[in-house]
Amino acid sequence: MFLNKFKLRVKALKLNYFVVMTIKRVVGIVMVLFVSAWTTSNHDWEKDTTQSKILRYCADFNRIQMDIRDCNISPDSASRAFKENIENIRNVFGVKDCQPLDTNYFVFPVRGYLPRVSIGGRGRGYRPDGYDMFDMDVRGSHPAHDIFIHDKNKDQMDDRTNEPVDILSFSSGIVLASEKNWQYDTDRRGGNWVWVYDPCLDGLFYYAHNRRVVVDPGQWVNAGQKIAEMGRTGFSANKTRSPTHLHFMYLKVNSDGLPEPNNTYEWLINAINQ
Repeated sequence: MFLNKFKLRVKALKLNYFVVMTIKRVVGIVMVLFVSAWTTSNHDWEKDTTQSKILRYCADFNRIQMDIRDCNISPDSASRAFKENIENIRNVFGVKDCQPLDTNYFVFPVRGYLPRVSIGGRGRGYRPDGYDMFDMDVRGSHPAHDIFIHDKNKDQMDDRTNEPVDILSFSSGIVLASEKNWQYDTDRRGGNWVWVYDPCLDGLFYYAHNRRVVVDPGQWVNAGQKIAEMGRTGFSANKTRSPTHLHFMYLKVNSDGLPEPNNTYEWLINAINQ
């Protein structure tokens, strides 16, 4: 009798031990799943936060451009706003993964055309003197290269292919702003345009007069990626006397956080052709 009671007690202890260990295992699994889910959620939160910052800084950049265009901001105020904005953008993008600045870095921005025969005036059209990004009253400068295509009838199509001509990103970077809805009854000069910031060069590329823009603010583009199609949008570019062309400008951000025109002719001449 005593022996049977002893066996029953041992069996109960074993059962209790098994139950306790099972509970511990279940709790452990739940904790692992919870920590894993929290870590993933936290990672996504950080990722989303970075993306939301980028979109906010892009919106700030676009608003500054619109205020300058519409003369809603003084040049001094625009300059201060730009410096703050570009510093925020700089802080988001590191430069540790930048490739060397060699012949493979740039892609000629007009698909199917060679630079030596399509750059206006073989580079002599570049006139940076007097340019001020923040003052719409400044006239006479042209800190850019115009790149032309075969379009005698000015229908915004290549005469040889009867197709639109792709505009390609000259280098890799983040699209800061774009205009897609230029209206023909306005006096706005750039038409449909794209601004791309290259963090490795710490500079801004501007592509203007496009027929169609296919990228959006906050989007990363690689060198050679299509960003637009060449067109004739913009107050002057739309006039009959103006040949169909891309207005291509590069502004280097200096140590003070302000944009300065830089001549890209040598870069264009040596860029990869697609």
